[in-house]
Order: sequence, then C-alpha cells, then structure tokens
Amino acid sequence: MPLMHCLRHEQHKGKSKRNMTDRAKRRKFRQWLPLWLLALLLLFPVQAVRAQSEVPVVLTIQVDDMITAGTTAQIRRGIQEAEDRQADALVILLNTPGGLVDATLDIVSLMAESRVPVITYVSPQGAIAASAGAFILLGGDVAAMTPGSTTGAAMPVTLSPGEEGTQTADDKTVLFLAGHIRSIAESRDRPGDVAERFVTENLTLSTREALEEGVIDLTAVSLVNLLEETDGMTVTIAGETVMLNTAGAVVESIEKSLTEKMTHLISNPQITFILLLLGVYGLIIGFGNPGTFVPEVMGAIALVLALFGLGMFEINLFAMLLIFLGLGLLVAEALTPTYGVLGTGGVISLVLGILYLPVEPLVARRWLAQFRLMAIGVGAVGAVFLVVLLGGLMRLRRLPVKMGNQEFSQETGVAVTPLQPEGMIQIRGELWKAKTRNNELLPEGTRVRVLERQQLVCLVEPAEVLANDSIAKMADVAPEMDAEATATEENEVK
Repeated sequence: MPLMHCLRHEQHKGKSKRNMTDRAKRRKFRQWLPLWLLALLLLFPVQAVRAQSEVPVVLTIQVDDMITAGTTAQIRRGIQEAEDRQADALVILLNTPGGLVDATLDIVSLMAESRVPVITYVSPQGAIAASAGAFILLGGDVAAMTPGSTTGAAMPVTLSPGEEGTQTADDKTVLFLAGHIRSIAESRDRPGDVAERFVTENLTLSTREALEEGVIDLTAVSLVNLLEETDGMTVTIAGETVMLNTAGAVVESIEKSLTEKMTHLISNPQITFILLLLGVYGLIIGFGNPGTFVPEVMGAIALVLALFGLGMFEINLFAMLLIFLGLGLLVAEALTPTYGVLGTGGVISLVLGILYLPVEPLVARRWLAQFRLMAIGVGAVGAVFLVVLLGGLMRLRRLPVKMGNQEFSQETGVAVTPLQPEGMIQIRGELWKAKTRNNELLPEGTRVRVLERQQLVCLVEPAEVLANDSIAKMADVAPEMDAEATATEENEVK
C-alpha cells in the first residue's frame, strides 16, 4: 500500500509539472504572438517594395539650346543622380546647333566616366546635333536618332571682318578637334574616319545616312520606342559588359536647377557682353549723379556677373584689352568732355573688341552672325549714348552761370528793408544783403536789379533806372535813324 501510494503521488506530481510547462508555453506564445504578427506585417511591404524596384528606371536630360557651362553642370548632376539611384540608363535628348568647346569636352569626359549607361538621342523629328552636338552624340554608349533629324557640320569657325562674317578656324584647331572626335568615335566602336570628316569636310548626315555609316546604332520614332529597341543590348561600362534593361521603364526628367539656369544664361557670350556694358554704363551714371546708389549697385552687380561669365569660355586677350580700352575712353569722355574725341575712339575700340573676343570654334555659324549683329548694335547704342551725352554737355555750356559773382546777374528783386545804402532784398525767394551802386537811398518795396554779387553782398540799382536809360538811348538814336532815312530817299529821287 505505501508503495502504490508513492507511485500515484509521483504520477500526479509529473502530470502537474507537465501541465505547468504547457501553461508556460502557451503564456510565452501569447506574449510573442503580437511580435510575430508585426514582423509579418512589415515583411509584406518590403516584398512589395522589392517587387516595385525591379521596374527599370531611366532618367532623361534635355539639351535643346546652346551648350554652355550650365549644360555641363546639369549633365554632371544628372549622371551623379543616376549613379546614386542605380538607374538603368540615362538618356540625353539632343537638339542643339553647337556650343562652347570646354563645356562640350567636359560633357564627353563625364559620359565616358559614367557608371550608368548613357544613351544619346537626337529628338524630336527635325532636330539637329550639329557641331558640338555631334561630339556628344558620338560619346554615348548607345547613339540614336529620330527620323528626319540631322547630325554633323562640326567644322570649327571664327569671326571674320568680311561680308560673310565667318571663316574656317586655323589648321591647328581643325587638326586637334578632328583627332579628338575620331578618338571619341573609335572608343565607342564607331567609324573614326566618318567622324573626322564632320570636322575636316563639314560633313552632314541624315538619320538614314548616319545609320548606314555606323555613326549611330539605331533609329527610334519616340522615347518609348527607343527604350524598347535598346532593351537587351550590351554595352561596356568601366570595363564590364552590361545588358540594358529599359523596356517598360519608368522615365523621369531632370530639369535645370536655378543655379544651372543662371550659369547657362551668364556663360552665353552675348549675355555676358550685355551685362558688361550695363555694368559700365551703370557706374558712369552713378558716378555722375552721386547719392542715388541704384545705378552704382546695379552696375556693380552686372559687372561682377559679366566677369564671372567671361571666365566660362575661351577669349582673345587682345580683344579683351580693346574692350577695356573702349570702356576706359567712354568713362574719360563722361568725366572730362573732349567734344567726342575720346568717346568716338571708345565706341570703335569697344565694337572691335567684342567682334574678336570669343574664340569658340564649335558654335554655329548662325550664332556667330547674330553675335556680329549684337556687336554692331552695341556700337550703335554707344554712339547714341555719346551723342546724348555731348548734346547735354553743350546745352549746359550755353546756360548762364548759376554760381559765383554772376549768379544773380540782371535778375530783379524787391527791397524788403530800406537800402541806406545797405539793406536786405528778396530774390528767388531768398533774402540777401544788398548795397546800391551809387550809395543811393531806396525805400522799402523798391524793385531793384542785381548787377553782380560781391561775396555775400549783391550790388543793385533801381530797375526803373535801367528802363529810363533804355528809353533815353532810343530817343537819341531816333533822330539819327530819321536822318539816314531822309538821305536814302533823296538818293533815290536823284
């Protein structure tokens, strides 16, 4: 019996332990259940994000104007953003007549160093990638054109004094750019000899001709069609072969920032020279009318922006000296009038300096023609400014003296106190000490005429005296005139 009792006791004790263990497990499960549910809730959105990230992302940049330092800044930022976001490709949409040499070469270098595939695409229909645009087109990992577009015409040009206004650049510039565009083309497995003819022969190719010559890889009627055509193509990025995944991609456009827009505007040589002139004229007007502050401040800002812009493109130092000489002569004419001698020389020097200042062989001929017209317009504005300035100075010289001893000469006033012979008179609404010429005594209220001012005392005489003297002189002259008339009549009768 004791043994049976012990066995039952042990069995009961074991069952109790198992029940306690089960209750502890259930209690722990209930404690951890909310955490497991939260983990599951967090897991599903992550899976959704991962699914969405598998959709290709393509960034685009539009280049539809003159290529400047602002364009370079925009493309640099676009490539950096594409790399940070691990985009599948960056598409540069080209429609440009050309641009600045340094900006173009910087863009080509950025594209070569990019860790994201760069697709260059001449778009929309009728667009061009001329001169500097041809360099950028050839520098893409994939080059494409829309039907009806054109590329080429990269022969370097400079301004000339002849009627045509432009001429081919020197042989050194031509050979350098020809060799560089050939190197760009060959680095992308494109025909270097055809690319070289863009520079040496000013070759221009249509979309079909560019495709036949191997200058571009494909044609596409739209951006969506381009992304479908390039999907699955392989390119070499940093020595590694990369397959493009662009079909059905999400396309996002990278617009110019405010800073890039300002840089693009200021680095345009035409805008730079206008700012330069506004700055100088503002300073001239401000120094000629001290105390206004507005012309001086605006002129200083324009001048600083102009100097900033001058550092963004190639310039002719001799032409720069001519511009500063012209501006200096205009300032000298304004401050020390020489009846137009210095001003005329300043306008001529300014126009010649502007004509020959930019040394940018990859800008379009049309742009150079517009630039030449702008230089002539600057000369015309300077000439008008000079004429207005000289006309104003001549009018000022004809005006009677308003300062010194002759300030009140021949003007009339009124005696506000008796002149005995000194007293006070009112003239131009001001009270002045006065003295009569012959020490005459004049009562208060007498109208007087000022003969001159001797320091702070006006020398006066009665205004009626001058009137009486004039009448007497006319009376003395009248008999003489009658005698002359009588003698004339007798001569006619004879």
